[in-house]
Parts: sequence; C-alpha cells; structure tokens
Amino acid sequence: MSEGRDVTITLTSAQVASVFREAPGGGGLAALLAGVGSVDNADAALLSLRDNSSYSRSTLRALLVLSVFAVDGSERELTDVAKQLGMAGGTIHRYLRTWVAVGLLEQSENSRRYRRPPAG
Repeated sequence: MSEGRDVTITLTSAQVASVFREAPGGGGLAALLAGVGSVDNADAALLSLRDNSSYSRSTLRALLVLSVFAVDGSERELTDVAKQLGMAGGTIHRYLRTWVAVGLLEQSENSRRYRRPPAG
C-alpha cells in the first residue's frame, strides 16, 4: 500500500459487536459509556448539539439524561432530573426505564431513586 492512502473497512453489525465483546476490558455498552462520567463536560457537549437538526435529538436527549447521574453512584429522583433538564416527567421516565433495561442505570428497590450501577 502506498503512504497517504485512506483505507476503509466495513464491518457487519455482528462483527462490530464481536469486536466490542472481545476488546480488552470489554464490558459491553456500559463499559463504552463509562466515559460519560463528567456531567459538566457531557452536558455542555450534548446541549450544544441538541438543537442541531443533523443529529438525532432523541439520542442526544437520552445521553443528556444519562449524563446527569454521577459515576459515584449518588441517587437521583425522576422529578429532580425532569426539573434539571426542563423535560416532562413521562419522557424522563421512559428514558430512565430504557437505561435501567440496558443496565446503565439501576433503580433502588426501596425508593423511586435511580443511580449508576457500581463499576465492576
């Protein structure tokens, strides 16, 4: 191959999933998103893109919801998250349920609070 020449490799979805599973320290989606730990940095980046129609607004909102949960495991109530983000409680509830379903958040058994699961 000559220098300065771009090379493109196309992987199937199954191949991409395999790469993530087999990557050192691979822990699936949770490991990939562990870097969404700095709420201030994530908020600023996500908010700056939220109104740009060339990006998926629902994806950005979902990531914004996730970003308000500190990696230290401190708990938040749905109403506090909704108030902080200026979003409807029902919308926040759907995002939280989705994040719980994929393992990126967990809900306390004794309360209606949510938190990031412990790393591990």
